[in-house]
Amino acid sequence: MVLRALTLAIALLTPAAASPQQLFEDVRILAADDMAGRLVGTPGSAKARAYLIGRLRDIGIEPFGDGFEQPFTAQHKDQLLKGVNLVGRIRGTGSSDRVLVIGAHYDHFGTRHGQVLNGADDNASGVATLLAVAQDFARARPTHDVIFALWDAEEQGMYGAHAFVETPPVPLDRIALNLNLDMMSRSDTGTLWIAGAHHYPFLRARFERLVRDAPVMLKIGHDGPPWKGSDDWTAGSDHYAFHRRGIPFAYLGVEDYPDYHQPSDDFDAIPRDFFARSAATALLAARLFDRELAAIATEAGRGE
Repeated sequence: MVLRALTLAIALLTPAAASPQQLFEDVRILAADDMAGRLVGTPGSAKARAYLIGRLRDIGIEPFGDGFEQPFTAQHKDQLLKGVNLVGRIRGTGSSDRVLVIGAHYDHFGTRHGQVLNGADDNASGVATLLAVAQDFARARPTHDVIFALWDAEEQGMYGAHAFVETPPVPLDRIALNLNLDMMSRSDTGTLWIAGAHHYPFLRARFERLVRDAPVMLKIGHDGPPWKGSDDWTAGSDHYAFHRRGIPFAYLGVEDYPDYHQPSDDFDAIPRDFFARSAATALLAARLFDRELAAIATEAGRGE
C-alpha cells in the first residue's frame, strides 16, 4: 500500500517518475549505522559522499569540471571544519540563462554517548527527495539549467551553502531561486510547510497553487510574523545563504517532533505514505519553479 501511494502521488505529477523503492532505499542507506551519522570531516561522511557520487553519476547529472566534489573549510568555534559539497547540473532545453538551484544537506551529527544519530529525516529524506527530482529531470529535461547541490556542514552553521554562494559554479546573478529540501518525511500533524513568501511576496500565488495541487497537506508560513524565534525558519537552513544575497528561496520542510536531533530519528520511524506525498510535492514544486523561472527572476529584479 505504501509503495502504491508513492507511485500514485508521483504519477499525478509526471508519467516518468523515479522509482518509489529507490526513494526509500536512498534514505535507508544514508541513515544506516555504518554511515556513523555523516558528521562533517569523518569517515562516515566520506562513505555517504561516495554513495551519493555514485547516485549522481547513475542519474546522469553533469559535474562542473572534473568531478562533483567541491571542498571548503570553515572556522567553527575553535575547530577548522573540512567539508565537501557535491554539485552538478542538468542542462535546460531553453535559451534562458536563469538557473534554479535545488539543494539539500547530507550531513548530520555523528555519534553521541555511543549512539549513532542517523538523521533519517534530517536530512537523508531531503537528499533522497532531491535525487528523485533529479531522476525525473534527467528523464524529462527542464527548461532552465538546474543545479543540484548536496551541502555539507549545515548542522554546524550552514557552512556548505555559504561556501557555495561565495564561490558559485555559475555567476550568482544568474541564480533566480533556491529550492531547499530539509526534513521531508516526518510530521506529527501530517503537514509539510513551504516558507519564503513573506520575504518574496511574488511567490505567494505560486505557493497557493502548490497548496491546491499538492498530494500532501501543505501550508505556507514559518518565515516571518506571526512566527518568532525558532519558529521563524528564515535563517534556519541552507536557503539562508541565498536569502542573504537577495536570492529568493522556497523551503520545504516539517516542524520539529520528539525525535528531532535524537538517535531515534531512524529510517524505520518514517511514515512511508507521508514521505511519498512530500516527495511528490517537491517534484511538483520543482517543475512549477522551472516553468516560471524567467518570470520569477524578473519579479525579483534578477531578470535578463
